[in-house]
Amino acid sequence: MVRLSQKILAELENIDELFNEMPSHTNLPKLSTLELAGVAALLHNFYNGIENILKQIFMSQKISVPVGQSWHKDLLEKAVNEGIISEECKTHLGQYLAFRHFFSHAYALDLYPEKMEPLVENSRILYSLFKNDINKFL
Repeated sequence: MVRLSQKILAELENIDELFNEMPSHTNLPKLSTLELAGVAALLHNFYNGIENILKQIFMSQKISVPVGQSWHKDLLEKAVNEGIISEECKTHLGQYLAFRHFFSHAYALDLYPEKMEPLVENSRILYSLFKNDINKFL
């Protein structure tokens, strides 16, 4: 059986690879619709990786993973309540959760660089905050 640390490390490696492909936020206005959709997919994957790590921690700690229509939001709230992530981290992740929802239901033509710029710009900082929270918990 794969240990929790190995599962988390695999997710972190995937997120690190994702950042190798992420353009600078200042380049977003220069991108085509197709390239912008690629960046949106990377942001979506970034958030999914965070959720995957939280779900793995929940399962390893015998904490029930939320279900239902609002399970994504409830996952973050429960992660704070269980002391896995900070309130600050949850607040910032909420912006990516909202983008994940938008991206899952929107057309690529509805993506605007100016709305994605702060997410791209702040993603690495949030990633560091998240990793620090996870390390403190573990």
